[in-house]
Amino acid sequence: MAEETLHTPCAVSCLGPVGSYSELAAKKMRDGCETVLCNTFREAVKKLTDKETDYAVLPVANSLNGGVNECLDLLEEKDIFAVEEYLLPIDHRLVMRKGTRIEDIDCICSHAQALAQCSVYLETHFPNARPICTSSTSESLEKLDAHTAGICGAHLQQEDLVLSEENIADNKNNFTRFLLVERWGGLPANSAMVFLCAVCAHQPGSLLGLLKIFQRHGLNLTRIESRPVKEAFGQFRFFIEFAGDLASEWVRRALAEAEAYCSQFKLLGAYR
Repeated sequence: MAEETLHTPCAVSCLGPVGSYSELAAKKMRDGCETVLCNTFREAVKKLTDKETDYAVLPVANSLNGGVNECLDLLEEKDIFAVEEYLLPIDHRLVMRKGTRIEDIDCICSHAQALAQCSVYLETHFPNARPICTSSTSESLEKLDAHTAGICGAHLQQEDLVLSEENIADNKNNFTRFLLVERWGGLPANSAMVFLCAVCAHQPGSLLGLLKIFQRHGLNLTRIESRPVKEAFGQFRFFIEFAGDLASEWVRRALAEAEAYCSQFKLLGAYR
């Protein structure tokens, strides 16, 4: 008799409510896992670190609006590590309840990123409408009424809702990069990309010195951006991603040199 294979259930936390882009990314990255919807990104990470979930999904950058600062800060603050990335195409649609008239709309609600990504459309078609920020695009559905429209993903199809026929984003080539994170458990053996953050000495040329380390080892940087160091006004933490395999001697040497060079240094992820 064949030995029975045991199935270990898993859970992944992400920003909700139902229908959010984060939920969609979580289902794409870990189909078959239970999806635990949270009110904030911080709550999603807390459920992971408290061992209530096995993974958390965080958006870290949008192709139009850049980094998602809260999620970058969480990666730096918490004992978590990114193990997988996913590029989710973003398709924003204007959404209204059935029977709502365009001329009656005086409020547009959605996540701040969605409002920013559709700003030209909103200025053209709703120049006098007041923007209202919600914690996610899907939460905007709860606020729809005879005078309020929203912006949500094209995947949110409901009988009582009317979605615009076309994507209303200012730039249709719009993607959000999500990272799947785990509790820290050590570095993987291999990778295609490495993600880190670092603080250099607050003096002329210090960032250049850090970048030259990666240049000397022939490593191509695919991303670099900065965030203020909260406890030190005027200083910045640099979030850097480069193409590299952790199994490579050049990558290991570069990381060791960078860590020794910087006043603060943390590996945030390694993934394919």
